[in-house]
Amino acid sequence: MITNKEIPSKLPYAGTTIFTVMSKLATDEKALNLSQGFPSFDCAPQLTDLVADYMRRGFNQYAPMSGVPALKEQLAEKTSRVYGVDYHPEEEVTIVSGATEAIFCAVTAVVQPGDEVILFEPAYDSYRPAIDLSGGVPVYIRLQAPDFQIDWEEVRAKITDKTKAIMVNTPHNPVGTVFSRQDLDQLANLVQDREIYIVSDEVYEHIVFDGEKHHSMMTHPVLKERSFVCGSFGKTYHVTGWKIGYCLAPKSLSAEFRRIHQFITFSTPTPLQYALADFLKFPEHYEELSAFYQRKRDRFNAAIAASRFTFQPSKGSFFQIVSYEKITEEHDYDLAVRLTKEIKVASIPVSVFYQDRRDDKLLRFCFAKDDDMLDRAGEILCKL
Repeated sequence: MITNKEIPSKLPYAGTTIFTVMSKLATDEKALNLSQGFPSFDCAPQLTDLVADYMRRGFNQYAPMSGVPALKEQLAEKTSRVYGVDYHPEEEVTIVSGATEAIFCAVTAVVQPGDEVILFEPAYDSYRPAIDLSGGVPVYIRLQAPDFQIDWEEVRAKITDKTKAIMVNTPHNPVGTVFSRQDLDQLANLVQDREIYIVSDEVYEHIVFDGEKHHSMMTHPVLKERSFVCGSFGKTYHVTGWKIGYCLAPKSLSAEFRRIHQFITFSTPTPLQYALADFLKFPEHYEELSAFYQRKRDRFNAAIAASRFTFQPSKGSFFQIVSYEKITEEHDYDLAVRLTKEIKVASIPVSVFYQDRRDDKLLRFCFAKDDDMLDRAGEILCKL
């Protein structure tokens, strides 16, 4: 007999995500929401027109499990053009319902109970649950402030015979760092003679600043053959609510990836895929994205320049982390809540990206917002 007894949890540490908590609080408090990572502006009207057109034309039934061929072909062509790397559209490109699903499927595809998975903290909050649900063992390596670079000798020391995967994120959420070519070489040297897979979160691939270049795992031959490269149309085209992403991986990895994907979402909304296939034919929409968001970053940073916050400009993503150690000794979670309630500006406390809730007195602000919101937030924050 089923009772009201609490069900044993597979994720006992996981409550409601901080993004849900802070966005709800921002709404309740009528605060400026610079917390959750979504734009406050809409996508190109041409893109929504394409979706509507395909819906009216009856493209409303299940898409093929691995994705609409037209979208896979356009994505493979775009990848070849941008990175000089070829993926077979039918066998090595998979369309999924958001990059979070791609990350989950990739981890599930390769991690067996007892396998160790290396991840770098601060780490996006979906990584550890994916490892735990596969019975894997997360092995943490801490990125050191203020530069948040990887100590590759520490990585070498943490690799064991049980290491099955390494999870990487570039450009990085929340700290905004990007991998260099030397980082790729270092990683390749560590894994080239081992059966270690790479799960690479590259959703901000087209948002890098100050002349930096996005170095995808796929661009290194040693890494490409063992990498699941997870991407997002939502981040690139300002449509995060569509929850549509993709995974690029060699044929054998894609085959196992799809075994998982087909039993999670099976397929992704059909008219969205056809619309994106057409929209990918206009590369200016992603080619101009870095410049667009650099202006947003610079505007927000200029708006808080007179504040008591300290920061190094983000190198990628649409997030800026700031230190408040000159302002208060409060725990970052408490401060984020208080600022949302009292001064009506919402942020994300960086401690939530650490398994031990390490508090380095850092907040994360999203600058994917309209200019007026960034200016108003800066004006308020300068009064602290």
